[in-house]
Amino acid sequence: MAKTANTPSSWITLMLLILAGEAIFLLPFVIPRIFRPTVMQVFSINNTELGQCFSIYGLVAILAYLLGGPLADRFDVTKMMTVGLLSTALGGLYLSTYPPLLGLYILYGYWGCTTILLFWAALIKATRTWGSEGGQIRAFSFLDAGRGATAATFGLLAVVLLALLSADDIDQMDLVSKRALFRKILLTFTALIMAIAAFLPLAKLNKSRFHAKKALSLSQFTEVLKLRSVYLLAIIILAGYSGYKVQDIFSLFAKEVLGYKEVQAAGLSTILLYMRPTIGLLIGLAIPTRQPNKYIGIGFALTALGSLWLAVGLPLSSHVVLLLSLVLSSTGIYAVRCLYFAGLEEADIPLAYTGTAVGVISVLGYTPDIFMGPLIGVLLDTHPGPLGFQFVFGVLTALSLIGLLSTLLLSNHTNKIGQ
Repeated sequence: MAKTANTPSSWITLMLLILAGEAIFLLPFVIPRIFRPTVMQVFSINNTELGQCFSIYGLVAILAYLLGGPLADRFDVTKMMTVGLLSTALGGLYLSTYPPLLGLYILYGYWGCTTILLFWAALIKATRTWGSEGGQIRAFSFLDAGRGATAATFGLLAVVLLALLSADDIDQMDLVSKRALFRKILLTFTALIMAIAAFLPLAKLNKSRFHAKKALSLSQFTEVLKLRSVYLLAIIILAGYSGYKVQDIFSLFAKEVLGYKEVQAAGLSTILLYMRPTIGLLIGLAIPTRQPNKYIGIGFALTALGSLWLAVGLPLSSHVVLLLSLVLSSTGIYAVRCLYFAGLEEADIPLAYTGTAVGVISVLGYTPDIFMGPLIGVLLDTHPGPLGFQFVFGVLTALSLIGLLSTLLLSNHTNKIGQ
């Protein structure tokens, strides 16, 4: 397999994958992450109910991962991703009507299908194909760095729009006025997703070894299930993605613990989002093209250190120390996130069956979509104030240590494969 050519067409393709890869999750996750206090107000829900929406999404996604993986091994991934984007945008139109809680439950189940069944495995396979042999760290680091920059830019745009469109202090607005203002944000990003979908077909991928030569059989699927590396990667992703889900509460943490106003809290969350592209870019440019496991382990160690301090030292810490701990945790979270799929090549998983392997890995790896939202919501609602956040960061510490152990086991396993 030839290495990726550094042509204008190749970089345009990567840019389209980056834009699509983040746009698909803007409405379900990025907007609630940046504007969590505002979202709970305008939809009249609490932390537990928002967590239940994420849980329903995750339950639907579990089945979608299994089905979407083989689909990505059989069909044109560019077309699959385009349909996924347009379908997700249609959900945004419904979201802007401020449906009741039952409607939100249904919508998040629908998004679990559009973003995963039609999109996720297709995106990972397209990225692996773009990176080709020996370029997986660069491919996935650049993808996540680009997605991070896109999310942060979209988040900054949303914060600026919210500030510009609000003639009065948003904290003092009544519910009707706040809903009218926030609807403009939702419709703006819905239109943006549709625009990206319109340009995605311009992506050009080398498909010479892209698809399986025949339909995926049960025996071939079983062979994927026999790979030990698949399960270790799944645990690593579970631990790393759990950390990413904890970032959903950073704006709420800033508001309730640090005393920030809503726009300030959203601004801090957006600033932290800019760490994602910075870390991804540094990793893609600076570290070797092989053996990503060592750097995944470092990421888990940083996350554990930062979250441990937040778990045990929260009541006695200054705002500066708390912010530094958030930065340390975010650094580790993003380092893990941009590298965990780079291990597919090192684990000797055939390119033609990348979609199926990603589907199997994701069934376990992305279960935080099911349990982290409700868990965070219950901890925060049951223990108001700093104590609830301490419990959340304690969970993150434990999961980071599990991820670190799994990374060490995977490193040992891949070293044996290479001998």
